[in-house]
Amino acid sequence: MTDASDHADGPAVPPVPAPDDDVEPPTPDYGGGVPEAGEDDRGPDSGPDAERRKEQDEREADDRGYDDLRRVHQLVNNNFYGVVDASGAAFGFGAASSLGLAPGTIEPEETDRVLRFYVPPQPCFDAALGKLHEDGLVVLTGQDRCGRGAGSLALLRKILGKEAKLRSLSPANALSELAASRQLKRGQGFIILDYVGELHVEAVQAYDIGRLSEELRREGSYLVITAGDATSRRLALRDHCVPWQAPDPVDLFEHCRENLPQTGLEPDTEKELLERVGEQRGPADVVAAAVALSRDGAEAALDTLRDRHREQVQEWFRRKPPTEDLLPLAALAFLEGIPERTFEKECAALAAHVCNWEQSGETPVVEADGPKGKPLRGAAADQSRARWRDRAAGLVTTEHRPGPSRDAERSERRLVFTTPRVRELVIEELHDLYGYALWYPLRQWLSELALLGDLDSRTEVARGVALLARYALVEVDENLLKVWSDGITSQRVTAALTLGFMCDDEHLAPQALSIVVSWVDNSGPGRAVTAAMALTGRLGSLYRLQAVNWLLFLTHRGERIAFSARRSLVLLLQTAEQDPDRVLFTLRYVRTVIARAAPGSRERSIALRTAVQLLEAARLQAPEPVTAALLRTVPDSARHLGSLWADVLHSSNRSRAVSALCRTLVQLRDDPAVTDAVGELGEAMRNAMNRRQWTALCHHMSIALKHPDYAIPGAQRLAQVLLGSLRGPAQAESQYSSTSLRSTPPFTFAQGGRNK
Repeated sequence: MTDASDHADGPAVPPVPAPDDDVEPPTPDYGGGVPEAGEDDRGPDSGPDAERRKEQDEREADDRGYDDLRRVHQLVNNNFYGVVDASGAAFGFGAASSLGLAPGTIEPEETDRVLRFYVPPQPCFDAALGKLHEDGLVVLTGQDRCGRGAGSLALLRKILGKEAKLRSLSPANALSELAASRQLKRGQGFIILDYVGELHVEAVQAYDIGRLSEELRREGSYLVITAGDATSRRLALRDHCVPWQAPDPVDLFEHCRENLPQTGLEPDTEKELLERVGEQRGPADVVAAAVALSRDGAEAALDTLRDRHREQVQEWFRRKPPTEDLLPLAALAFLEGIPERTFEKECAALAAHVCNWEQSGETPVVEADGPKGKPLRGAAADQSRARWRDRAAGLVTTEHRPGPSRDAERSERRLVFTTPRVRELVIEELHDLYGYALWYPLRQWLSELALLGDLDSRTEVARGVALLARYALVEVDENLLKVWSDGITSQRVTAALTLGFMCDDEHLAPQALSIVVSWVDNSGPGRAVTAAMALTGRLGSLYRLQAVNWLLFLTHRGERIAFSARRSLVLLLQTAEQDPDRVLFTLRYVRTVIARAAPGSRERSIALRTAVQLLEAARLQAPEPVTAALLRTVPDSARHLGSLWADVLHSSNRSRAVSALCRTLVQLRDDPAVTDAVGELGEAMRNAMNRRQWTALCHHMSIALKHPDYAIPGAQRLAQVLLGSLRGPAQAESQYSSTSLRSTPPFTFAQGGRNK
């Protein structure tokens, strides 16, 4: 589509102030890539009709996929990474576990909360501090939950002082971007939590690390990276690694007690408590016990340390359950909460996969020295539902829940674990205790569900696979995600949901980002579309800069991929409705891309197509325009929406923009409180338009407001507020008659981001 904003009266868009560094889009290289096979090519035997049918089928399939994503996003809490209450946490775990995980600025008060009970572990703290002083950067390696994240904050605060604002960088490609940056400011502190490596074609080499170290030292800035043990084997970083350890748990516990209100303890109780504390490996567990002791007493602290759910799950597996008990529990780990009738059907399917595997002559699921399971066939008379009382007592219960869009009278009985932690522990035990004989048929069954299951089942499969990724990430990536990401729509949606649920774990979230980025380029159109789907929801909320950046890159690919990328950007805005910062970030980013694109360029045309779909989008929870909801609830959104509307209104997308503006006014017509916001919207549009462009807007609005859908008194009143705010002093240019404009029908009802 050609950008039609280059009128004879000069530039259509005035300079837009550059956003903050956190949201400034880098200059992408859109022209250097080579289209992949199947993306833009047409085979010699494919005629135009066959190609059109194929494109139509793909578009309809992708539509179904995005419909599924919208349904899931309506049910999932998309503000998981909002403001964190860290009042009782330390070491970057517990309630404060996400601090620094999302790229951005870490305020001093946030660091203070996390380090409230901090005890520097020795000798690794002093070793890391010395290396940081010497080289300007250090890599803290070690096991998860050993305090590496809090250690990075403590090291930087030790060097830069308590008032320093720290910057968290993306775990993917951050080193190469920082090494190439010429914007390092003096006295900055950077952290990269759970570094996953570089994903560009040219990996960061020792030379680049050395150059980065020199630049950091020259500017008096410092970088701390946390990573797994494998990082110490990377040649470029090997000389900068310091193995990290958690502090002595008893010392940490006593330190916490000294800084909390005291509680008297009986000698026997204190002895048991200290013994339990000494068994802990995670600093967060020790701090949680100390806080519980101070707040609720010794018994609450012991309950925190005993982990009764783990003891229950381990005891159940110690009994070596027979096949007829093991398989339903394994199935429930991946299908919790679906209707019982559906669950029973899928259990039978899993049993069939296991039977087929055993009949192939391989090792049976039940170990030779364990109890002999009854044959899975011929069990019609078995009271299978009643057996749950004995099969998994204390682990599983039943609830009556309504399904989506159903009232209480349509509720169904569903099997659920007694707590979410039990589900996680069951998957952990299945992974630790059982081998190929169980997991091969289980993977086949999961893949069948991803292919053929309904949306509720596939959503639960995604949750379960995300939990499995905590213990078997490589297996999940290679055997499930890679296959699903290049499959049909149902599989691609399941893969995208899995990556989103992986973000519930702070150590898996960087891995999820790494996987998605690896699919964005040179992995085929199917995986590129899956990547676009995955960059919505939780992943897009956590890594918002990377998500918007990569989605805008994908809008420059083949039409199918570009269409999906635009739909994903719309979903990002829809899911951010209750997160004002993320709303303003997304709008400001698109504004900046439009302002920086050359008039008449392909980049500008693509950015304008994206902008008009954002303006046309409907809310997730209701059919009303999302722009109306933002004007009501998000302060300062009018300024950014006004700029976007001005850009689109004097382009070839004018009629769609007018229709979107009229729908917004109609939706707001009965809300007197929004009058000021509409006035601000008009003021922002005035600031971005000249007299001739304003005249064109008045002309098209006058036509559109005569349409029966818009000719409503309340909407007419708001239109007067909007247009009245545009009336400013006449400019020193000739009058531009509105009748000379080409009249275009303004009624293109393309909602929800669909490009009609």
